[in-house]
Amino acid sequence: MATITPPNIDPAVFQRALSELRNLVGDEWVFTDPQSELSPYLDRMSPTPPELRIPSAAVAPANLEQAQKVLQLANQLAIPVWYYGTGKNFGYGGPVPRLNGYLVVDMKRMNQVLEVNEKLGYAVVEPGVSYIQLYQHLQDIGSDLWIDCAAPGWGGVIGNAMEHGAGYTPYGDHFVFQCGMEVMLADGSLVRTGMGAMPNSNASSVFKYGYGPYVDGMFTQGNFGIVTKMGIWLMPKPPAHKPFMISFEREADLHTIIERIRPLKVSMVYQNAVILEHLSYSVGVQRPRSDYWNEKSPMPNEVWEQARSDLELGWWNMWGGLYGLPANIEMQWDAIRGSFADIPGVQFFEEGDRPADDVGWAYRTKLMRGEPNMSEFHIVNWRGGGHINFTPIAPLYGDICVKATNMMREIMNRHGFDYITEYVAAFRGVIKLLMIMFDPRDEEERRRAYECSREIILAAASIGFGELKAHVEFMDLVADTYSAQDNGLDKTLQKIKDAVDPVGILAPGKSGIWPGNWQGPKPPVDADRSADLPPMG
Repeated sequence: MATITPPNIDPAVFQRALSELRNLVGDEWVFTDPQSELSPYLDRMSPTPPELRIPSAAVAPANLEQAQKVLQLANQLAIPVWYYGTGKNFGYGGPVPRLNGYLVVDMKRMNQVLEVNEKLGYAVVEPGVSYIQLYQHLQDIGSDLWIDCAAPGWGGVIGNAMEHGAGYTPYGDHFVFQCGMEVMLADGSLVRTGMGAMPNSNASSVFKYGYGPYVDGMFTQGNFGIVTKMGIWLMPKPPAHKPFMISFEREADLHTIIERIRPLKVSMVYQNAVILEHLSYSVGVQRPRSDYWNEKSPMPNEVWEQARSDLELGWWNMWGGLYGLPANIEMQWDAIRGSFADIPGVQFFEEGDRPADDVGWAYRTKLMRGEPNMSEFHIVNWRGGGHINFTPIAPLYGDICVKATNMMREIMNRHGFDYITEYVAAFRGVIKLLMIMFDPRDEEERRRAYECSREIILAAASIGFGELKAHVEFMDLVADTYSAQDNGLDKTLQKIKDAVDPVGILAPGKSGIWPGNWQGPKPPVDADRSADLPPMG
């Protein structure tokens, strides 16, 4: 397969650009062969075939100076770029551009842990640093600081924070615990935010705001600049830590469980995010679907019941952790137990209460003490490897969770998919994590996954559940659900985009933000694209 030329770029001009990039970073760090070198940038777990989003090339700069020169060249020639740090982001489209032909700027070689401050509890990292790398670095230097990581430990510290990602300790909202960043704009120029903008300040990673408007959030989940350095607050190892699990044997108790969680979370008795796994999610991590069901139709309740019995689980399984002084932890644990004790069939589990080979207990408790691992990624094996994640959020109320459960189960089952979900209570909201699991090698199943995804986005929005993230294929559709005040947010973002990236090269279409002067193709928003998809090659 020949190299794809970026939109509106003369092929001869692009070949000269590739030559300049090779001179800049070295031949071995410019990738152009679609069959081999560009293969890692394709998401083969997507509902759309990978050939619809093939980069024209990828370049991996070794340092900030090289990265600046790459962007300066792209800006000069109007070459659209898509960028990422490390990790894969499978479930949301992977490290691939929105459309064919973009140049991927791969920041994986910029992977230094630049600073760890033990006294003030923070680290400063580059975009290529993964959770596993940061954790190992802290171990190597004998640090008593904990990281907070996403479930797949290969994720990037900066990338996850910039995508509004979350983890499992009290430091679980990763952007909240970000502090200070250095950003590279489309023309290669640099800006440091917060206290970092002051030449003689050493407080960039200890105070978020500095003087004037707070702009850090502008560089999250968008396409206004590339974060090249970021401070992240780390949690001091607590005097004591108590992980726990609570199982509920009746699915119908969801309303009661959520209503009991809310006061505990709002009052911070629960210090970390409360994970309420549906049985389907718990089983999906621990067993392949083929152990129980080989039909394409959704697994029936009696089969789920068999899995529940085998793994000694509830229909709902709650995970949490308590941190601090031992006496305080026991008081909090008494309050939590008392809040759920009257629910019929409830069971409480502490360290040592679960079977020794319990995969769920092992990986969940590691995450709640900041130990990255890949156990949860086993869930992608449920049905052939294809999956799409959804993370809509709404107020932490039982009635809206019940409504969402009934609505989403009906949609997923009607399209032929198992209902796989968990709820995450974060501060005062509840995130509903949904997983559409399918076989991407099955064209008909892939099309159904696409159709199901569109319907879920619109159905969630209709009851006030707004998506926090979006698969690259559905970014425009999700952005269109945020249309209040005559699309006031979209219009504001458009003005910022055109001001900070006037040529329009940075990730066109990211989060539904397109350059005002964009002349290239756009995926359709108002029609189901699945009918136009070619067969898988």
